[in-house]
Amino acid sequence: MSELILHHYDFSNYSEKARVAMGFKSLRWNSVTIPPVLPKPDLTPITGGYRRAPVLQIGADVYCDTRLILRELERRHPEPSLFPAGSTGLANAVSAWAEGPLFRAIMLYAWGTNHDLMPPQLFEDRAGMRGLPVPSVASVERAAARNAPLVRAQLPLVEDMLADQRTWICGERFTVADLSVFHALWFLTDRSDRLGHELAHLPAVAGWMQRMRGLGHGQREDLTAEEALAIARDSEPVPSSRNGVRYPEDPELGSLVEVRAADYARDAIVGRLDFLDTDEIAVRIRNDRVGDIAVHFPRIGFELRPVLG
Repeated sequence: MSELILHHYDFSNYSEKARVAMGFKSLRWNSVTIPPVLPKPDLTPITGGYRRAPVLQIGADVYCDTRLILRELERRHPEPSLFPAGSTGLANAVSAWAEGPLFRAIMLYAWGTNHDLMPPQLFEDRAGMRGLPVPSVASVERAAARNAPLVRAQLPLVEDMLADQRTWICGERFTVADLSVFHALWFLTDRSDRLGHELAHLPAVAGWMQRMRGLGHGQREDLTAEEALAIARDSEPVPSSRNGVRYPEDPELGSLVEVRAADYARDAIVGRLDFLDTDEIAVRIRNDRVGDIAVHFPRIGFELRPVLG
């Protein structure tokens, strides 16, 4: 059995980002399929309440958000690299655009166009995550109409990146930028063929998408949620071998803290601060189902606050 356990679901674009990373690195991994909406009774015990997909479990250490998941895969399996020397800055800049303005427009366009193909509770679940009223069918269709021009304005940028016949987004070496752009475009066409016409006039993108799909997902083996929880219960969090970095403004190690995503998902994960580095936060949680768990988050995109009182 592989040490890598990915908790995910099939139409999650960020899960696809992690799955393709596994394929690029030719990794063996265990697959636990989770529900796309709450309740997630076999996920939240190992995350302290974090509910987004995917989540990477390694024993009693749990890694949240693909930015950190990819770095952890790289640390444990450095070759072939997702972060080749000389490309990291450019790749991260492209990723910030792809997972920001590009994906937001694609998400709203695709959701509004394919709303009848989505799980019935999906819009209610996502509205609850944002603290907003459940949108009507008419409102998601209007959002799709507003965002269709924004998608069409940005897709030619990807075609232009590849117009010199380079193999990958940043040149001849694969980077995280390929994963970030791919999962956004994958979301545009994965649920149906209704939006395939948006890519039909982009031949360089079509060739690149074919190369991306050719990477596969590595060697996947199914695992039940109960089996994954048993692995966590029978393991202990592994102390980091790094010294870590704590800034003067940070809470003290060992203190009670909460971690929240900096965007719309405002669920707080509360635990004891276990580790801090320039790009990582780890908190220790405990519950009756799994015992002690270390839950890891990236610094960027998450807020760390002391629990007061």
